[in-house]
Amino acid sequence: MKTTDSPSGAVFDEIIENGPFPIRFPNRCELDQDEEWCEVEIEDQWQRIRFHDYSDVYRIPGLYETIFYRTLRCNSPSKVADLLREVLVEHGFDPEELRVLDLGAGNGMMGEALQCLGSRNLVGVDIIPEACEAARRDRPWVYNDYVVADLTDLTDGERRTLEDARFNAMTTVAALGFGDIPQAAFYTAYNLVGDGGWVAFNIKEDFLKDKDQSEFSGLIGRMTRRGVLQIEAYKRYCHRLNISGKPLYYIAVVGQKLRDIPESELGGGT
Repeated sequence: MKTTDSPSGAVFDEIIENGPFPIRFPNRCELDQDEEWCEVEIEDQWQRIRFHDYSDVYRIPGLYETIFYRTLRCNSPSKVADLLREVLVEHGFDPEELRVLDLGAGNGMMGEALQCLGSRNLVGVDIIPEACEAARRDRPWVYNDYVVADLTDLTDGERRTLEDARFNAMTTVAALGFGDIPQAAFYTAYNLVGDGGWVAFNIKEDFLKDKDQSEFSGLIGRMTRRGVLQIEAYKRYCHRLNISGKPLYYIAVVGQKLRDIPESELGGGT
């Protein structure tokens, strides 16, 4: 049964109770992924939540998991971690030896997946203070440290903290291609990883197609062509459902760092 008791005047098909917060999605609404939203009942009031307003989502314990994992069936952390596990096994690398920079760490979902591999040396990095607060609140056992910083403008202290971690791996999940992490931030994080280290990330399938090239996919292309990154494995999979129930396909990628990204590689050239 449809309901129209939303302050926005939107029409909804049903209320979904799949966690601590009842949710409803706008009916027959085809939105770009970075424009998706829903309404959530919090303390007997329906509130509109835009998915990419991460600060608002992270402030409420359990809301991120309710929307993306229980309802929309997101499984990217496990998919990327599993692919990383396969590559490490092939190379005879013990996951316990990983020292990971988890870029765009959010509330720690990827960090938790890495712990399931056996990794115990993890540093989360995010620009959003609410992400750090959520990770420390919901998964205090995951990260050895969590740095809230703008990687395009690190302070001397922040850079020393990250350099002292001597990373030999970097992960970034569900954070690339929509402008959440600019090229320059990825460049800084990548160059904090030692040569020979492991890099695992995912990106929306559409962003890798020629007709819809993102700046990030262009950077990855240049890195592989110019001997900066060796791709070891990739896998297409359903990242999650959109609000209409259709699958959103992503590509998981695992590679080995060969050398730093030269500053000249950013933003241009083929």
